Amino acid sequence: MRISISEIKSYAIITLGLFIYSFGWTAFLIPSEIVAGGVGGIGTIIYYATGKSIPVGYSFFAINSVLILIALRILGSRFGIKTIFAIVVGSVLLALQQRWITEPFVDDKFMASIIGGILAGVGVGITITQGGSTGGTDIVAMMINKYRNIGPGRIILYIDIFIIASSYFIFKDISTIVYGYVEMAIAAYTIDMMISGSKQSAQLFIISKNYEEVAAKLSEETGRGLSMVHTTGWYTREETKMLMLVVRKHETQHVFKVIKEVDPKAFISMGSVMGVYGLGFEEIRA
Repeated sequence: MRISISEIKSYAIITLGLFIYSFGWTAFLIPSEIVAGGVGGIGTIIYYATGKSIPVGYSFFAINSVLILIALRILGSRFGIKTIFAIVVGSVLLALQQRWITEPFVDDKFMASIIGGILAGVGVGITITQGGSTGGTDIVAMMINKYRNIGPGRIILYIDIFIIASSYFIFKDISTIVYGYVEMAIAAYTIDMMISGSKQSAQLFIISKNYEEVAAKLSEETGRGLSMVHTTGWYTREETKMLMLVVRKHETQHVFKVIKEVDPKAFISMGSVMGVYGLGFEEIRA
């Protein structure tokens, strides 16, 4: 079986996301006795409940090994392969980094919860955008998101409330729960921003005397389809053609460059769109 360059790149990006995720846990959350959500949170509870005898990486792997069976059935084999990869690599990174890092990078627990939440959220967000998952509540979120347009971060937020609240039975400290909720909210928000940011789209209306050349060039350069609309200028009463194009936001600069090469005097109107569904964008879910 041949693996494409794009697949190798995807796995490399997932590995980077997992490194950021595990670093947020081992450098800020776990040594600061902050219980966050997900399987990592359960692993932290087990770690301290057993007198630090079971590293978080071990329980992370054991719990996710069961949950992966659900992902394989519901989310498909491709997602399952990437999730297996993420769970194995994530478990190894958590175990190794927890062995190397014994003290928190910051003494203030509030700062630890903020920084750890950002890093964990970025790591999970990167992994999800590549079709993988760090397991646990992320798997549940991805399954629900497959059928309903609900942000994965929001789903994770609700599920993790119980996990964090249960940390009271270990530490007997309300402030620990508060710090956990701070981390949870920041991580959830970061995940949503990472995912929605990669899917943001823009709608452009282009008026140019060289509309045929502009349309042909844009179609060739971007690979996107265009629509041509018949319009009439109110002031000039001249009939012309207007092009409508929808692209990802990160593609807009390239679009402007292409249009400028053909017609520097073209009139362009661009606006953000809440969602784009269909070929080349998001799947219609209902």
